[in-house]
Amino acid sequence: MPPAETGKAAPESAREPQTPPPGCNAALVLEDGSVFWGHGVGAATSATGEICFNTSITGYQEILTDPSYAGQIITFTFPHIGNVGTNFEDIETTTPVVRGCVLRANITEPSNFRAVSHLDSWLAAHGLPGIAGIDTRALTRRIRDKGFLNATIVNGGRGEIDIAAATQAAGDQPGLEGMDLAKDVTCRQTYSWEETAWSLAHGYGRLEDPKYHVVAVDFGAKRNILRCLANAGCKVTVVPATTTAEEILAHKPDGVFLSNGPGDPAATGAYAVPMIQSVVQSGTPTFGICLGHQMLALALGCKTEKMHHGHRGANHPVKNLTTGKVEITSQNHGFVVVRESLPEGVVETHTSLFDGTLEGIRLDGQPVFSVQHHPEASPGPEDSHYLFDEFVEMMKART
Repeated sequence: MPPAETGKAAPESAREPQTPPPGCNAALVLEDGSVFWGHGVGAATSATGEICFNTSITGYQEILTDPSYAGQIITFTFPHIGNVGTNFEDIETTTPVVRGCVLRANITEPSNFRAVSHLDSWLAAHGLPGIAGIDTRALTRRIRDKGFLNATIVNGGRGEIDIAAATQAAGDQPGLEGMDLAKDVTCRQTYSWEETAWSLAHGYGRLEDPKYHVVAVDFGAKRNILRCLANAGCKVTVVPATTTAEEILAHKPDGVFLSNGPGDPAATGAYAVPMIQSVVQSGTPTFGICLGHQMLALALGCKTEKMHHGHRGANHPVKNLTTGKVEITSQNHGFVVVRESLPEGVVETHTSLFDGTLEGIRLDGQPVFSVQHHPEASPGPEDSHYLFDEFVEMMKART
């Protein structure tokens, strides 16, 4: 079906429920009143959130299950989403927290030997609405030019769609700035993780002979990060986001990992930063990714700020300032550490070659470092996997 995007402000008639144009049964309504008509997929319901775009060409199931997308609607720039179906292995959390998704092309029948179910039925089973058949290029340009916007997806089935109500819902939706969403996606109790990386012949493996013990603070951790730690020989104890430094250090860890997650790092940092400062002061090797990177930076005296439209995709070039090498990375973040706020002793290690933003730091003379991008990939390239080895070397040096 060709795209049915209007991209124009809703007319006065939008104050009344509207019958969708022929061939359409869903609408994406932006807070500025713009309406994109399309075909509903997934759950026949509505959802409101901050709309963003992801430029990955593979791994849509991992993206849809990434806890860092809490409160957001994902626009996929790659047109063929759903063509390999879904399965029980390519997930980053069991309960997706994304609000919904926007697609260019209708979902086709799965054509992959690993497929267990159709993406359409998978979305419906998780209560996630989606819309297909709109001009995602136009929508992506709008986000890129205007920055973050709130939006409402209405998968209306066969009935009328209340554009005015959808616009109102989008306008009333609070932004992510100032929002602590880690508390909504973190684990509720401490647990152990021993699952290792996936292989075609055997599926996921099991850690047999751990050499180090890592406590991972779950701010919305992706499963593949935990797998990478286990694959590097680490027994992983996962603790909730609100765990204190005393409770963490009581586990006698060789290292502490600060996970990715959603929301504003300054908001989550209200309780996480004091914990991180105490862990760093203890001399325990510390490694942070994404939200964990941002809050480590706050703990070291830096500042963070919301980006214009964020970084989301599996094709972002990042320069390692130590080696001079360029790594193609997977990214998903809407906040960034302000380079100008780095205090003495905090050294920039990585920078984005897209927009020059800061991508990594280390604490001079201490086993403490973090990166904004996702070295675990899933989806994405594995250029930055070496960071897990560096973390292990830091723990080795301390034992």
